[in-house]
Amino acid sequence: MPITAIAAGGNTAPQSDVLSIPITKDSTGGPDGWTIKEWSGKAEITVVTDASGEALHLKSAGTSTALSKDVSFDIKDRPRLNWRWKVIALPKGADVRLKSTDDQAAQVYVIFPRWPSAINSRIIGYIWDTSAPKGLEMTSTKTSTTKYVVMRSGRDGLGQWLAESRNVYEDYKRLFNEEPPLVGRVSVMIDSDDTATAAESYVADIYFSKQ
Repeated sequence: MPITAIAAGGNTAPQSDVLSIPITKDSTGGPDGWTIKEWSGKAEITVVTDASGEALHLKSAGTSTALSKDVSFDIKDRPRLNWRWKVIALPKGADVRLKSTDDQAAQVYVIFPRWPSAINSRIIGYIWDTSAPKGLEMTSTKTSTTKYVVMRSGRDGLGQWLAESRNVYEDYKRLFNEEPPLVGRVSVMIDSDDTATAAESYVADIYFSKQ
């Protein structure tokens, strides 16, 4: 069932200003309620708890893995995506600008399904890249309906928890030159398969808000 808005205190409230993407631990220590897609190999995905709450912990050794949660809402109602992340290890030699080295330690995606979804869904990926400059916006070299925004680049801030915020509605209109359909999924990904190296990151506190 798609996630509905979560108000302060955890009460379900479809008209709430905030829609949280919950990160909780299942009985195995993995993420509860997330769909995991292994594109190449098998990454190590766990949920850890620190003073700030629970976070996804992702480790890749030449693998490519995506986790996703279904949602359903109009991005105009809650246009701002917020999250925290910490990158421990970047995939060596990775560069989103080249198809042969398109690996990142941390990626947060907002997916707008359009039928047929396999080829027509619109996707915005907010990434921490090894080499591409911060602020770069580009179309994926692998999928023409995926647009990247490079939020962080290289070792600057490595090992630190950093908070991010983006107006996804404005990003979508600028990147796709159209009004967005409903949001259908949020995804977190790590990959280091193209470079055959290793990567490690944490992602936490994912939520959409009006402001």
